[in-house]
Amino acid sequence: MATPGAGDSVDDAKSGKAPFAQRIDPTREKLTPAQLQFMRQVQLAQWQKTLPQRRTRNIVTGLGIGALVLAIYGYTFYSVSQERFLDELEDEAKAARARALARASGP
Repeated sequence: MATPGAGDSVDDAKSGKAPFAQRIDPTREKLTPAQLQFMRQVQLAQWQKTLPQRRTRNIVTGLGIGALVLAIYGYTFYSVSQERFLDELEDEAKAARARALARASGP
């Protein structure tokens, strides 16, 4: 029987676990320049691999936020155009001016 972590692919396939890279801290562990260069190459490859998906998500998110902003802007204009309380206040102000003129010129 293989020991755990020995990299036996048959046992890994049976248990459903895949081997994975071990996380290291390059500042704590002494790595050779070749190892550091390889790490940079792998990171760049991973970044380039996920770039189209990330770009698509960013575009969809931007369009969603833009649509939300336009919807709020449009709703604001619509609701302001529907407001009648300013008209009512203006009518009350005209009536008050008319009453004031009637009192001033009446008796």
